[in-house]
Amino acid sequence: MNQSLAHIALVVRDYDEAIDFYVNTLGFTLVEDTYQPEQDKRWVVVKPVGDGNTSLLLARASTTHQQDYIGDQAGGRVFLFLRTDDFWRDYNRYVERGVEFVREPKEAPYGIVAVFRDLYGNLWDLVQFADARG
Repeated sequence: MNQSLAHIALVVRDYDEAIDFYVNTLGFTLVEDTYQPEQDKRWVVVKPVGDGNTSLLLARASTTHQQDYIGDQAGGRVFLFLRTDDFWRDYNRYVERGVEFVREPKEAPYGIVAVFRDLYGNLWDLVQFADARG
């Protein structure tokens, strides 16, 4: 058996502001942005630069219930883990671009990590693992 995660749906308020943040601030690649008229929504996929296969599906909230979860998809816990091959390069670039870090860089036995907020408040780890665990 061979399985893997293809997309992780991230509930967003607006497609264009989300694309701007993930592409222009975090440096992700816009993989697809296709309008789906039958549902009056867009299929928007972004992914980090590199050889990973998992991507984010930016899913605009379409109900009040979904809007309640924008920025809090994990109940205040770190939700997503962005692995990097050069922590300090990416950390410094994100700081220069105005990304809010809520936990400063910390070295741990597993690697170096800092926690940042995306534009909606979801928490992310920026992490460079010291071994192959990530």
